[in-house]
Amino acid sequence: MDQPLVTRIVEAALLAAHQPLTLVQLKGLFPLDEPAPDDSIETALADLQAACAERGVELVEVASGWRFQVKADVHPWVARLWTERQTKYTRATLETLALIAYRQPITRGEIEQIRGVAVNSSIIKALEERDWIRVVGHRDVPGKPELLATTRAFLDYFGLKRLDELPPLSELKDIGELEPQLPFAPAIPVGAASAAAEPEVEPESTSGLDHAEQDESTAEVDYDPTSVNQDTTGDDADAASSEHKNEQ
Repeated sequence: MDQPLVTRIVEAALLAAHQPLTLVQLKGLFPLDEPAPDDSIETALADLQAACAERGVELVEVASGWRFQVKADVHPWVARLWTERQTKYTRATLETLALIAYRQPITRGEIEQIRGVAVNSSIIKALEERDWIRVVGHRDVPGKPELLATTRAFLDYFGLKRLDELPPLSELKDIGELEPQLPFAPAIPVGAASAAAEPEVEPESTSGLDHAEQDESTAEVDYDPTSVNQDTTGDDADAASSEHKNEQ
């Protein structure tokens, strides 16, 4: 099987797939009796990336695999194809998301302690329903509070392969008010979490859960450190905005 045919097969598969495809999945397209030549899949991906240089789409690798996506410079025009209402998140939701992304795994009590207000359950629920965060274990302290972390789907949404590709906190918009209070290490330890966001920020309120400061070394965690697509719904926004009113 020659390289041009392999490249065409890989391109067609990526265009037909509804989610990113891994190298293993792409290699699985070729039967054992007629396998793709060694390194031909990798060569095909490199060729396709180069071919997209002057096009409106690009081939990128995210946490879940390879995918074609619209380039940022033409996105405003292409976005007119999507008629659904764009989701707007409150400052409280984005603040909570930022804390989970940069401090994961983290408990609700620790989020509340840093933000100074209780975490509204609707915020956590909205982020879980969007598959941006999940429970990855329980901290080994009285009450066994849940540990929250981001997901691989969330990395996909923001076009990231790994957590260490998150932008520095100083580059995040509207993070100024929080930044002095955030005791974040300069880099995220490898294997310390799961996916992440590029937030903006907005306040909130609700009921409190364990405000004691706990040592992260006592955590019981079981999750994939590298463990989403642009799929907006109005429900998240409604839940978050009602929660924002409560805080006022």
